[in-house]
Amino acid sequence: MVIVAIAAVFVCAGIVKGVIGFALPTVGIGLLGIFLPPAQAAALVTIPTIATNVWQLAAGPRLGFLLRRLWLLVVGVCIGTWIGVGFLVGATSQQATVALGTVLCAYGCFGLAAPSFRVPPRAEPWLSPVVGLATGFLSGATGVFALPVVPYLNALGLERDELVQALALSPLTSGLALSVGLLANGAMGSSLALGSALALVPAFIGMYAGQVLRQRASPELFRNLFFGGLALLGGYLVVRNFG
Repeated sequence: MVIVAIAAVFVCAGIVKGVIGFALPTVGIGLLGIFLPPAQAAALVTIPTIATNVWQLAAGPRLGFLLRRLWLLVVGVCIGTWIGVGFLVGATSQQATVALGTVLCAYGCFGLAAPSFRVPPRAEPWLSPVVGLATGFLSGATGVFALPVVPYLNALGLERDELVQALALSPLTSGLALSVGLLANGAMGSSLALGSALALVPAFIGMYAGQVLRQRASPELFRNLFFGGLALLGGYLVVRNFG
């Protein structure tokens, strides 16, 4: 039953990524956190996160341009992830789950509020590494690769295809850095690595289904359901572990 539940989680996470272009690890870790410790959930999500974002990144038109513009963000993500992973593997399951639920709830509420702002080009040289460090720390500590990098990328004024490609760059970097951190801390053994590799199958099935669904569903409605669901899921994880 656990294997079936894990497969179903990755199908759901793949569908979300197929529709909106990101959030596979966010949905995956959030749902897996209901019945697995966050460190195990993060380990299972790493390989599907890396593989699906390599696909999304390679399919975009301006990889070189984005790497030149966002390299400070990438460096910050790596450093922050390696710092944060110490909390993920060292905290109790209850502490890690509460942290995960808090980040998911905050991300869901932020997405529903949908504040609009722009980052001026002159601020990017100092703001990119700060956002990268914060994103990396939260990624390492909870396995969620979304805050504050997703709002930041949306505020850079990138073209649509550039944004889709950029939204793959951060979780790919975080996924690689988190894998290294988990391996170095002994939190990702051969069984979890194999399980993560096998999770590629339901993740890609879900991603394909999501791409088909994207042609028929209302993107705005789906995004509202997605962010609302994240907020409720995060709140549930926090309340359950405090109760």
